[in-house]
Amino acid sequence: MALRGLYAVTPDWLDTAILLDAVGRVLEGRPALLQYRSKATDPALRREQASRLLALCRAAGVPLLINDDLPLALELGADGAHLGRDDGDLAEARRALGPGRILGASCYGEWSRAEAAAVAGVDYVAFGAMYPSSTKPLAPCAPVSLITRAKAELGLPVAAIGGITLDNARPLIQAGTDLPAVISDLFSAPDPAARAAAFAGLFE
Repeated sequence: MALRGLYAVTPDWLDTAILLDAVGRVLEGRPALLQYRSKATDPALRREQASRLLALCRAAGVPLLINDDLPLALELGADGAHLGRDDGDLAEARRALGPGRILGASCYGEWSRAEAAAVAGVDYVAFGAMYPSSTKPLAPCAPVSLITRAKAELGLPVAAIGGITLDNARPLIQAGTDLPAVISDLFSAPDPAARAAAFAGLFE
């Protein structure tokens, strides 16, 4: 599985119909991955949304990862999980997912966390925020040099997240980013399918 291209991350929308419609359009643009990210406190809603998104992704041939919720990823048989610093042990998550599914880790601006994640067996490391982000406005920005260093030393695909738009993604890709993770610039676009395709075009 080639982990290179647009990494689409869902906005935190409670209206399932609107979310599914938007994701359906994004999938037309052929992202490399889709991450379901929801901070909703209602587990039933999260399960319903994730389950229906998984069906959409399977039909489109795009892997679905679940953010911050390994048990839900395992329960649904999703294609993987993306975990942050408070979401459990990465080595245990690797064992639970097995070798056939994707595990990604948020490393923020912390090189030591990226090294530990690589040892734990993740499939990609993620750095950010790369730019000021409306999703996490208080997140400190990570240096682009971390991307270049990770490519040189870890031998893993590198994701970057935080304030990424079609206009500012290219320098990150030139620095070595394999997976620009995008929420707002993608899902707020007038034509999400065209925007997703335009991101994919940055890798051609």
